[in-house]
Amino acid sequence: MKQIWSNFKEKHPELAKWLYQIFYFIVFSEGVTIFQYLIFTFMPKMLGVGLAGTEFMWPQIDMHIFGVDFTWSLLGYNVVKNAAGAVVIGGGLGYFISYEVGSFLAQCINFPLQRNITFKSKGNPWYQAMWYFIAWVVISLICNGFNNLWMPIASAYVSPAIYNILVTFITGGVSMVIFFFVFKIIFPEGEKDK
Repeated sequence: MKQIWSNFKEKHPELAKWLYQIFYFIVFSEGVTIFQYLIFTFMPKMLGVGLAGTEFMWPQIDMHIFGVDFTWSLLGYNVVKNAAGAVVIGGGLGYFISYEVGSFLAQCINFPLQRNITFKSKGNPWYQAMWYFIAWVVISLICNGFNNLWMPIASAYVSPAIYNILVTFITGGVSMVIFFFVFKIIFPEGEKDK
């Protein structure tokens, strides 16, 4: 197998590099996606009903989709209530904190793996970390905004454990596609500029 890869790499160096990068990018991204899912699932329970019942949303735009009234926001999540009107864990400030902490910690794990192994970059790590952080903030806002369109609807029909899988898939999937090309830009290969 190693010989086959060596021959392929010799004949198609650029394609081999892309395949190598895509393979490791997916492996590391999936690993941090699983980590995020665990945070999204268990941290809200640790934070409790008090934070789950605390509304934290900006901006607040009232919407009605598929028979569900909810408030859309770019930051924060709706407070989730059961059929009896009691607050349940899986929304509000508690979920927002869990989402941001899980996503941020996942990127702290992902950054050195992608930079050093996947893209073998020798660029300035502080400069790269700054651009990585900016990309993460922008991508997080996009994902939050999109999640806030469907999560209130999903919470009316399925349990938080189910929509956590969807949140993880959407956040991880969208982030993976966008981040791969961001990494190609911010993690140039080769020697550090002198």
